[in-house]
Amino acid sequence: MHRYFWIFMYVGAFFVHKSTVILQKIVMIQECLLRKAILKSYKDPNHDNTEKIRRKIMKDKIFGVLQRVGRSFMLPIAILPVAGLLLGVGSSFTNETMLKAYGLMDMMGPGTILYAILSVMSAAGNIVFANLPLIFAMGVAIGMAKKEKEVAALAAAIAFFIMHASINAMININGGTESMLAGATTSVVGITSLQMGVFGGIIVGLGVAALHNRYYKIELPQVLSFFGGTRFVPIVGALAYVMVGIVLFYAWPPVQAGIYKVGDIVLKSGYAGTWVYGLMERLLIPFGLHHVFYLPFWQTAVGGTATVGGQLIEGAQNIFFAELGTPGIGHFSVSATRFMSGKFPLMIFGLPGAALAMYRCAKPEKKKQVGGLLLSAALTSVLTGITEPIEFTFLFVAPLLYGIHCVFAGLAYMFMHILNVGVGMTFSGGFIDLFLFGILQGNAKTSWVWVIVVGAVYFVVYYLLFSFLIKKMNLKTPGRDDAEEVKLYRRSDMEARKNADGQIVEQETDPVSAMICEGLGGKKNISDVDCCATRLRCTVYKSELVNDALLKQSGASGVIRKGQGVQIIYGPRVTVIKSNLEDYLLTAPDEEVFMDGAAAAQNTAAAATEENKDGKVARTIILSSPLTGIAADITEAPDAAFAEKMMGDGAVVTPTEGVLTSPDDAEVCFVFGTKHAVGLKTKDGIELLLHIGIDTVNLEGKGFEAFVKEGDMVKKGDRLLSFDMEFLKNNAPSLASPVICTSLNSSQRVRLLKSGEVKAGEDLLAVDELE
Repeated sequence: MHRYFWIFMYVGAFFVHKSTVILQKIVMIQECLLRKAILKSYKDPNHDNTEKIRRKIMKDKIFGVLQRVGRSFMLPIAILPVAGLLLGVGSSFTNETMLKAYGLMDMMGPGTILYAILSVMSAAGNIVFANLPLIFAMGVAIGMAKKEKEVAALAAAIAFFIMHASINAMININGGTESMLAGATTSVVGITSLQMGVFGGIIVGLGVAALHNRYYKIELPQVLSFFGGTRFVPIVGALAYVMVGIVLFYAWPPVQAGIYKVGDIVLKSGYAGTWVYGLMERLLIPFGLHHVFYLPFWQTAVGGTATVGGQLIEGAQNIFFAELGTPGIGHFSVSATRFMSGKFPLMIFGLPGAALAMYRCAKPEKKKQVGGLLLSAALTSVLTGITEPIEFTFLFVAPLLYGIHCVFAGLAYMFMHILNVGVGMTFSGGFIDLFLFGILQGNAKTSWVWVIVVGAVYFVVYYLLFSFLIKKMNLKTPGRDDAEEVKLYRRSDMEARKNADGQIVEQETDPVSAMICEGLGGKKNISDVDCCATRLRCTVYKSELVNDALLKQSGASGVIRKGQGVQIIYGPRVTVIKSNLEDYLLTAPDEEVFMDGAAAAQNTAAAATEENKDGKVARTIILSSPLTGIAADITEAPDAAFAEKMMGDGAVVTPTEGVLTSPDDAEVCFVFGTKHAVGLKTKDGIELLLHIGIDTVNLEGKGFEAFVKEGDMVKKGDRLLSFDMEFLKNNAPSLASPVICTSLNSSQRVRLLKSGEVKAGEDLLAVDELE
C-alpha cells in the first residue's frame, strides 16, 4: 500500500508540474509566432531543426487524432443523462424499501398506475446501459467519420453484429462456452460473445470510421460502379469485421486478463490512486482528452468488476447502475463510485465559489455585467455540472489558478472516497445527478450528506483563495481590464487563440464540383443536395439561375428540371460526385452566379437543340426487338431521363412476356447487380442498354433471373433475363422497358421501324450511318 502511495504521489506531482507549464504556453500569444516560424523553417530543407520540427508536427497530428477520438465519445455519452434520468427515477420510486420509508406504498406501491409507469421508465433507461457497446460503435463511427456520417453509423451497426456473430461461431466451433474461462463470455444483443464491454463497440467504431474515411469516395470499374462510393463502406466493413471477430477470439482473452490486472492495481492503489485520477481528469479538460481518460474507468474492467444480481459487471458506472436497478443493495459500491462522486463538491460548490470571487474582484462599474455572466455560468455548473465557461475563463488569464483547481479536484475525489460516499452519475456532477442518485436513494445507501459538508468547505476555500490570488497577482479576470471585452471563455476561444495567425490552409479545388456549383446558380442558390442510384438530385431557390449547358459540361449525360428540383444524370458514379460536391460547398463562396447574355443564349440553344442534319445514308444497322409487347417511340417512356433521350435514343417496349432476348449478335458488357438491366455491344459496335421497367433498381433483384454475365458472347435471340411479370406489375411504377442506343456518334441516327404490337426477334430499330 505504501509503495503504491508513493508511486502515485510522484506521478501526480510530475503531471502537475508538466501540465502547468503546458497550460501557460497554450495561452501565450507568442506561441502563434513560434508556429509561424516552425512552418516557415519546415519548408527549408537545410534548416538545422528540421528533424525536431517534424517530430513536433507528428505530435500535433497524434494530438489532433486523440482530440477527435475524445469528441467522438461525446455522442454516445450524451444519451446517458436521459437514460440515467429514466432509470434513476424509475428504480427509486419502485424500490419498496424507499416507498415504505417515505410512506408512499399506498400511492405508488405495486399494483398502482404510477408503479406501472415508473417500472416502464426503469426498463427504458436500463436498456440503454445494457446496449452501450452497440451505441458506442455507432456513436464513435459518426464522430470519427469526416463526411457521410449516416453511412458510417449504418456500417458500424452491421460490422458490430457481424463481429460478434463471428466470435459466437468461433466459440461454438471450439467447444462452446463450457470451454471458456468463467466470466469470459456474455450476451451481446442476444449473441453469446466475449466479454468486451464498450471496448468492443470502440474497436468497431474506430475501425469502421477508418475504412469509411478511406473508401467513401472510391470509384470502382464501370460494371461495379453501382457499389462504389458510400455503398462500398458497409461491404468492406462487413468483410473486414468477419476477420476481426476471428482474430479477437484468440487475441481478446489475454487482453481481458491484462485489463483485469490493471483494474486490480487501481483498486489496490487506495486513496492516492483516487487523488491522481481526479487530478488527471481535470488536467486533460483543456485538451479535450478527458473522455479518453475516464471512459475506461467508467465502462471497462479498469474501473473494477462486480457480480450484481448474479451477473458479472465491468466498469464503475455500469456497476453503479446495475446496483441501482437491483433491490436489496445496502450501500452502493464505493470502489466504483470513487471515480464519479468527487465531481459533486467541485461543481456544485467549489466553482460557484470561484465565480463569486471573480465577481467581487471586478471593477464596480462592470460588476452588473460581470454578475449576469458569472451567475449564469455558476447555475449551469451547479445544476448540470457543465463547467467549461468558468474553468476556461480563469484558464485563459491565469493557468496557475487552473493548476490549483486541478489539485483540489483530485482532493475532492479522495475525500469522497475516504468518507465512503457512494453517489454515481450519468454525465456530470451537478445537482440533478446528486438529487437522483444520492438524495433520493437515501443517506444509508449513498452517504450523500458528506457532499454537502465537504462542498461547503470547498465553497469557502475557493472563494478566499481565488479572491486573494486575483488581487495579489492582479489577474485580469472578467471585469478587471478596461481594454478587454467582458466575456466568458470556451474551448473554441482557446483553439482560436492557439491557431491565430499560425494556420495555413491549403485546399485543393475540385473543378467538377466547382462547375456543378456554378451550373446550379452558385452556393447561395443551392438548398439541398442528394442522390439516387444514377442522379444527383438538387433543390434550388431560383430555377432560372440553373445553367443546363454548364452542368452537361461537368460530365452529365442529361439534366431534368421539375420546378425547383434539378436532377443531373451522371450514372452509377454519382455517389462520389455528391460527396465531392458536399466537400466543395463547405468552403465555396456564399454567392449567386448569374448567367451573362451569351451563356443564357447558349443555355437556351442547348436545351432546344435537336439535330436533324441532312446527309446521305452510308449504312443501316437493323436491331430486333428484345421483348414481346407493345412498342413505341422512346419519347413516350414514363421517365423523363429516357423520354428526353438523356441516356440515348431508341424505343420503349411494354412487355407482355417475361423474357428479354438479345437483339443482335453481341458481347455482354455488364449485368446490373439488381439484374434489371443488361448492357451489350453488338458486332457492329452499337452499345445498347436494355432496361426492364421503370425504377426497378429499387426491387434489389427480386423478380429477376439472369442467364448471362459480363464478357459472355451471345447470338441474336439468346435469352438474357427473365422476370416475373405479375411481381413487377405490383411493385414497379411501370413495365415500360427502354431499349437505348447509348453511345451514338454525330453521324448516326435512330429510326423506329415498328410501333404497336411486336414480337421478340422482329425488326424494331434502324441505326443509319450518314456519310
